[in-house]
Amino acid sequence: MKFMATTIGGAYRIEPERLVDERGFFARTWCEREFQEHGLESRLAQCSFSFSPYRGTLRGMHYQASPHAEAKLVRCTQGVIYDVILDLRRDSPTHLAWASFELTAENRSALYIPKGLAHGFLTLTDGC
Repeated sequence: MKFMATTIGGAYRIEPERLVDERGFFARTWCEREFQEHGLESRLAQCSFSFSPYRGTLRGMHYQASPHAEAKLVRCTQGVIYDVILDLRRDSPTHLAWASFELTAENRSALYIPKGLAHGFLTLTDGC
């Protein structure tokens, strides 16, 4: 996996590294060791997904305050979403800064969102 820092401290765009052969490709979407090596939360506490049948569906902003704060790993497995993160950590040098990302089924990128950030997305296609 390729971990690319974003403009928001602690948030990363993660691209899978594909192992390609005549059958197609294989790529890891999670590796506890690699997440730990990048100083990211490596404990997987929950795995969820959502489905939105219509383009223009807005989901967000989501945020959990302490002691219920949690890191998230967001991916779009069908369609295209416009994802936004907002830094709500008062002691962060990027406090109140935001960044946006287009996550698609084709680019297969994921977004790692650390504790203390709000997150939301807008579906850009039907069937996300």
